Amino acid sequence: MKKLGTTIIAAAAFLALAAGLNVAMSATAHAGGTKGTGAQAGTSGGIAGTVYFRGQAPRLRPILMDKDPVCADAQSGTVLPEDGRVNSNGTLPNAFVYITKGTGNLPSTAPAEPVTLTQTGCTYQPHVLGIMVGQTLRVVSADPTSHNIHVIPKTGHDWNVTQQPGTPPVLRKFTTPEIMIPIRCNIHPWMEAYIGVVTNPFYGVTGNDGRFEIKNVPPGTYTLSIWTATFGTQEKDVTVRAGETAAADFTFNAQ
Repeated sequence: MKKLGTTIIAAAAFLALAAGLNVAMSATAHAGGTKGTGAQAGTSGGIAGTVYFRGQAPRLRPILMDKDPVCADAQSGTVLPEDGRVNSNGTLPNAFVYITKGTGNLPSTAPAEPVTLTQTGCTYQPHVLGIMVGQTLRVVSADPTSHNIHVIPKTGHDWNVTQQPGTPPVLRKFTTPEIMIPIRCNIHPWMEAYIGVVTNPFYGVTGNDGRFEIKNVPPGTYTLSIWTATFGTQEKDVTVRAGETAAADFTFNAQ
């Protein structure tokens, strides 16, 4: 009887271990894909590159925030505009890179997660962002002063909302694609951001190293476009192969 009980316990332990392994294997398999892209690990590729700048960088004038003492106190040093800024390594930040069209199967369903734009230190963060048609834009404020969110699309109606300190986030959706939509604050005229409304989730924004990376792109040949606020736009064709990252560098000249 004792032997039978030991056998039953061992069998139960084996089944529990097997169930745990199945759950772990399932979690690992699903972790490989990028949510919302429909691309699975091993069947997709990527695009990565650097956006270079050649020539004399623009001279940027400091932003004066004395109009609102709260804004002035929030900054510890000189604040320069983001538009026209060149990184110390000769590359460009705030460049919006996105797939315009291509032969691959590009998903068009908007993610459920919102894209957040934050008002902090009387600036918009991030300065450049992307969002899909139908995806929620969530605007929040971390500042103890009032802000005004003025979104100015070329197509459709603009919207203008005042946000008091401590009030709930402002939520909106875009129904048509547009590159790019400016966002301003009528109370603090130096505040500005840009949002790219796109029809697929394959886009990126360069940072302080001038690099971008777009992951989990279905194999195919695509038109890759790039927008900058100061130096214009460009595009090039890029071929993406499964399991590989295609290189796509851009160079903008001083104007």
